[in-house]
Amino acid sequence: MKHFFALLSFLFIIHTSDAQLFKKEKVTYDANQGRGSTDNKLLRWGYFLGISNYDFNFDYNEDLRDIYVKRSPGFNVGLIGNLRINSFIDLRLEPGLLITTRELYYSQTYFNGIPNVNSSDLIREVKSTYIHIPLLVKISTKRINNFKPFIVGGFSTALNLSSNEDNPEDNSSGQFRTTKNSIFYELGFGIDLYLYNFKFTPSIRGLFGINDELVRDKDPNSPWTSNINSMKTRGIFVNFTFQ
Repeated sequence: MKHFFALLSFLFIIHTSDAQLFKKEKVTYDANQGRGSTDNKLLRWGYFLGISNYDFNFDYNEDLRDIYVKRSPGFNVGLIGNLRINSFIDLRLEPGLLITTRELYYSQTYFNGIPNVNSSDLIREVKSTYIHIPLLVKISTKRINNFKPFIVGGFSTALNLSSNEDNPEDNSSGQFRTTKNSIFYELGFGIDLYLYNFKFTPSIRGLFGINDELVRDKDPNSPWTSNINSMKTRGIFVNFTFQ
């Protein structure tokens, strides 16, 4: 139901803004109530809402079957602080909250020689609630009527509030552990749409983990962690920004 209302809201925005976007005359209000374009301000503020899809990228020690990652759609919300460098380059800080869940499915081959393996031993759920802080460089083209495409890239860090890194129990007790802190690099693109009362920006961005996020089990021969050389987050998210 919530996805249905989100779709209706998006269609309403597109419908009410259609005449503004596709007219040849540039919108002069630019989200600043007639006081001139917000693009010329040194600092600008806004917020974003979005959806995400997170995965894990594994590197293995031995050639066993890959661990399958079942992904679930996540939710993003946050604030935007934009520093204008010049007409085409902006420096942007986007602190936000990202919530996602992933399930790991292990092959039976990981448990060869281990007695009494239950079906629940082959599945591990990884819940993540990130305080996500990216520092990005936004490079825009020249404005075309009421459109302004751009690319964006940079680095980010995240604090996982759902991490159980300090939990003394491990997978032998059903606890799959991940690190609290992660570092990523990000690349994406989008388009600024100039409306009378605000600037609306849909964008899509890829996120790629730099550090290993796996906390290994105490047993060096653990079937859940011993074959994993590194486990890094990767993901994609679509954000809708309002300034």
